Amino acid sequence: MSTGKVLLGVMAGLALGATLGILFAPEKGSTTRRKLANKGEDLAEDLSDKFNEFLEGVNSKFEELKHNAEKLGKDLQAKAEKAED
Repeated sequence: MSTGKVLLGVMAGLALGATLGILFAPEKGSTTRRKLANKGEDLAEDLSDKFNEFLEGVNSKFEELKHNAEKLGKDLQAKAEKAED
C-alpha cells in the first residue's frame, strides 16, 4: 500500500472521528463550531507537516538517485576511456 493512501486514510479517519465526537457532545452550538474550527486547523497543520515530510523523503530519494546516476556515468566514462586505450 502506498504512503499516500495510508496518509489519506489516516487523515480521513481522524477528521471523521473528531467530527463525530464533537457533533455528539452535549455542548452549545457556538462551542461546537469553535471546536470544529480548531480541529480543522489542527488537521490542516498535521496534513501540511506530513506533506512536507513526504516531499523531503521524495527529495532525498531523488538526490540519492541523481548521485548514483552521476557515479554510474563517471564509471562508464572511465571504462570507455580505458577501452579506447
